[in-house]
Amino acid sequence: QVQPVESGGGLVQAGGSLSLLCAASGGTFSNYNIGWFRQAPGKERGFVAAIRWSGGITYYADSVKGRFTISRDNAKNTVYLQMNSLKPEDTAVYFCAVGRRFAGTLTGRPAYDFWGQGTQVTVSS
Repeated sequence: QVQPVESGGGLVQAGGSLSLLCAASGGTFSNYNIGWFRQAPGKERGFVAAIRWSGGITYYADSVKGRFTISRDNAKNTVYLQMNSLKPEDTAVYFCAVGRRFAGTLTGRPAYDFWGQGTQVTVSS
């Protein structure tokens, strides 16, 4: 069973940058698709970005396109989410999720089997 663990969250001013990491233990990390989701207080957990197991195909929510970049290093069992030009509305708990290699769409929660505990990102105005 692959267990993802997030790190890198924190407090940043609007316009700043943060880099989140998702490290996975157990299983062969390179066989899995990885997604990032976020949940703000009182809101549903929503899709942010995802990357296919091979690393060649990425997906982004419209709200973060052009500002966030997802990448992976399978040799290090790590996925990165580089977040630039952060806005107060990006404030949320960010979750890393691990999903089956041959899943169809990666923008929905059903594509993922294992979830991390989350890391808090706070963007001040």
